[in-house]
Amino acid sequence: MILLASGRCDIPAFYSEWFYRRLKEGYVDVRNPYDPHSISRIYLNERNVDGIAFCTKDPIPMLSRLHEISFPYMFHITITPYHSDMEPYVADKQKIICAVRELSDRIGKERIFVRYDPILLNARYTVRYHAQAFERLCRQLQGYIAGCILSFVDDYKNLRAHQEEIQLYPMNEERMKEIAFYIGEIAKRYHIPVQTCAEQIDLQAYGILNTPCFERQHMTRLFQRNLAGNEKQGVRKNCACLPTVDIGDYNCCRHLCKYCYANYDEKQIIERMKRHDPYSSVLIGHVTKEDTVHIREEKTVRQETLSL
Repeated sequence: MILLASGRCDIPAFYSEWFYRRLKEGYVDVRNPYDPHSISRIYLNERNVDGIAFCTKDPIPMLSRLHEISFPYMFHITITPYHSDMEPYVADKQKIICAVRELSDRIGKERIFVRYDPILLNARYTVRYHAQAFERLCRQLQGYIAGCILSFVDDYKNLRAHQEEIQLYPMNEERMKEIAFYIGEIAKRYHIPVQTCAEQIDLQAYGILNTPCFERQHMTRLFQRNLAGNEKQGVRKNCACLPTVDIGDYNCCRHLCKYCYANYDEKQIIERMKRHDPYSSVLIGHVTKEDTVHIREEKTVRQETLSL
């Protein structure tokens, strides 16, 4: 299986100590978000884990201990052009860019993708603003990343709660294509591959491919595992990514981004984060007698190491 750390919260930014402790202990417990008393226990060994995909807005807390990760891994690092009106507690973007460059020098650019995600529009964040911000980003990261993944903002519960405050413009097809025109031209100039994933609109005319974030052939080469046989994940409409197993939890990310899908109840976040114990096997709280723990293993495909 491919572990995802995480699409539900930013484990590298806020819970890296916990993550490294789980590696040392050799297992992690994950609550079912739809049935919190149902826990999956995943043993972190070579038989069970093919690799790890880190998704984060701040990889800096991970950097000093990367040598402790014995599995193949990759990073998706989200760098947006927004300020504190959209992202109240995201770290300074220049520090993140410096961290991406350092990470690339250490582990190789083929293991690093930047996500310019999500793209949204309002009176402040215009098409021109995005074009200028994206060019600045490409100029600083040219030669340091494998590619860039784009997405357009979706209508999530948390976003609707902030709509009066942030006054988003509707993201229609005309605006998407206008943005894609500029981004495609800029990316070509800086020789950075750009793609979308699970977007209905076709932007290939602008040099932007519709390719899975976790594409089988690329992940096979990266992790040196035979991942053939893993089928379309199907969790998100139009998504053809390889299946991943998320070890995170919702409503426990202190970035508090106004557009976030994973923080759908901001009142819970600080209280839930107080319940985090880096010594616990679960991210938030502890395993209790009310919980049922079952062992999760990949039974359908046995991946063997490849000689590439």
